[in-house]
Amino acid sequence: MAWYHTFFEGLPQIAWKQNQEEDQTEWEVDFLQDVLEISPGEQVLDVMAGYGRHALPLARRGFVMTGVDISAEYCEEFEQVAQVEILPVTVVQSDFLAIDLPHTPFDAAYCLGNSFSFFPREIMIDFLQKISEHIKPGGRFVAHTQLLAESILPNFQERSWMPVGQDILYLTSNQYDAMKGVILSELTYVKGREQMTRQVEQYVYSLSEVHALFQQAGLHLTEVFGSLDGEPFALGDEQAYLLATKTS
Repeated sequence: MAWYHTFFEGLPQIAWKQNQEEDQTEWEVDFLQDVLEISPGEQVLDVMAGYGRHALPLARRGFVMTGVDISAEYCEEFEQVAQVEILPVTVVQSDFLAIDLPHTPFDAAYCLGNSFSFFPREIMIDFLQKISEHIKPGGRFVAHTQLLAESILPNFQERSWMPVGQDILYLTSNQYDAMKGVILSELTYVKGREQMTRQVEQYVYSLSEVHALFQQAGLHLTEVFGSLDGEPFALGDEQAYLLATKTS
């Protein structure tokens, strides 16, 4: 069982949600609507959708959303909001790699929230090919990552900490395995007397590797942005938004 199957439970799940800002989410939703070139009524796939941070706002704008996430807690919250607001949303609680989605292809897809770093190379190609298979020819896909080699390695930190919300402290200890291209992290969450530690593996890809993997999956990488402003990605940028088009 991969580490992410049980990671988003308890304090890590609460901390992730508390660390998201409404203004940032709205900005990302605007960005998605723009670069995916989608129109209300079209079908959009949210891969690793969490609690619907992006899918729910897009559904309120008239897009027909399908969100897939492995966390039962997140999916329950996601589905409850969609039902209360009577939104065009289908929530699927499962490992994306293990499910059978409807055969009708989606107009576009995206994977935000840095989930793109979860997979080693032999699984990453399967992940990308599955996304590609479910997008219409000419449809677009956006992935967000903070773990391109060009982002993480120039400023690699072995230890760091930060407050999350008003009552959670987040600490991390990192080791980089250069032979496998993976960061092995021990993450600790502290809230009052409650403490929870998780082991995480996050895989580091160069932009050149990502480009090759996308091509192999039938996704043509057209642009890489270093910010939601649309600025081109540059060495040392903390994050990247990858925009690709389904080629056939």
